[in-house]
Amino acid sequence: MSIIFRYLIRQIMISMVAVSGILLLVFMSGRFLKYLDSAAQGSISAGVLFEIMAYRFPGFLELILPLGLFIGILLAYGRMYLESEMTVLFACGVSDKALLGKTLLGSLPVMIIVGAMSLYVSPWGMNQVEEIFNEQRKATEFEMLAPGRFQDFSSGGRVTYTEGLSEDKRRLQGVFIAEYADNGQGLTIITADSGSQLVDPETGSRFLILEEGGRFEGAAGELDYTTIDFEAYGLKIESGKAGTRELEEGASTWSLMQSDRLEDRALLHWRLSLPLIVPVVTLLAVRLSRVNPRQGRFFHLLPAMLVYITYLGLLIVARDWLAEGKVPEWVGMLWVHALFIGFGLWLQFGPDWLHRRRLMREGAVHAED
Repeated sequence: MSIIFRYLIRQIMISMVAVSGILLLVFMSGRFLKYLDSAAQGSISAGVLFEIMAYRFPGFLELILPLGLFIGILLAYGRMYLESEMTVLFACGVSDKALLGKTLLGSLPVMIIVGAMSLYVSPWGMNQVEEIFNEQRKATEFEMLAPGRFQDFSSGGRVTYTEGLSEDKRRLQGVFIAEYADNGQGLTIITADSGSQLVDPETGSRFLILEEGGRFEGAAGELDYTTIDFEAYGLKIESGKAGTRELEEGASTWSLMQSDRLEDRALLHWRLSLPLIVPVVTLLAVRLSRVNPRQGRFFHLLPAMLVYITYLGLLIVARDWLAEGKVPEWVGMLWVHALFIGFGLWLQFGPDWLHRRRLMREGAVHAED
């Protein structure tokens, strides 16, 4: 039996790793493109993109692993049904209960990993992302510059462009700056061959010293522009606005346990629900993986995915209801898990029970005859 157990778990894990890897690539690519767009707009520095994605990785993993396990069981056991391996196992004395028990035991490490990610690692990672965002909010415009891009900064409606930027971000080449007046009527354009950053040792203020350029000030559609050529021109660099950006997902599990806010309690129930998804989807997948050889290898995937989407959708609805106070906390999200556990048990044992009942009734009828 140990050989059979190792074989079954190996087949499941190979499929789970392959599916999870593809899903991770898809979801993380979408999130990376979103952060890349923010970097292009000057909201965050391009240098922190990979750091943010590394800290977000546990958050992706906690959501993808249950789905990867679910699809992995469907693919692995579905192939074994098609190739009659399951028929051989059942003929050798492996019962449905034994198959379910071995699969649930094999999913235990996945449940532990998802629980660790959900309760500890993922909140820690989101807290690090929160700190990065807060540091980016305090960064100066100079530090947010990227060569070859027009960047719109919030301080004074200023648009800045530079052709080249040194690695230490202290020297610029080919500078263009356009800034609207406070009333929105006038426009000031500054061009310079080069520029450098200067820090006032007394006040700590930062200035951009532009060299060999010109300043043009006026209003669009009018001819009374003021033109100034300069050898050196100082422009104050604004720092980001003070304050912090708080991410709900960055709160520690312990702080959620101490909180009385409905939103925090709902988030706590969500984190506790993620590892519970693993045994429930395992129960569902073992039965849903059964496939008739005439139906093809992937025929059973569509109804199975509809079941999983319904399960996850109801969990999200239950979380929203809990946050809004529509469901008492002692119920929480357990009703969704109980509903699908009951559904999974019916799929697993209901048809056999009905079959036995029918045989008993037929036997009683024949006995009377």
